[in-house]
Amino acid sequence: MVTAIVLINAETNRIPDLADQIAEMRGVSEVFSVAGRYDLIAVVKVAENEQLADVISDKMRQMDGIVATETLIAFRAYSKKELEAGFELGLD
Repeated sequence: MVTAIVLINAETNRIPDLADQIAEMRGVSEVFSVAGRYDLIAVVKVAENEQLADVISDKMRQMDGIVATETLIAFRAYSKKELEAGFELGLD
């Protein structure tokens, strides 16, 4: 599984509509409306790196109302749940 976090700048009046459209895209697991430098953050989870281009470059970045994106590709995932499960098994 490949995970990418897409930071999105959007036209202000289009944010709610874009968030709904992006959330419906295949490969997008979550979309957040956020405060700060970016307007939306999308979490994309696909089987292979090549699928990122389809979701992000070919579809998401072409949507009317998206001004710019920045994509971060995750190397590892750390979560409290996963860490606790490891400790329960006796892993260091």
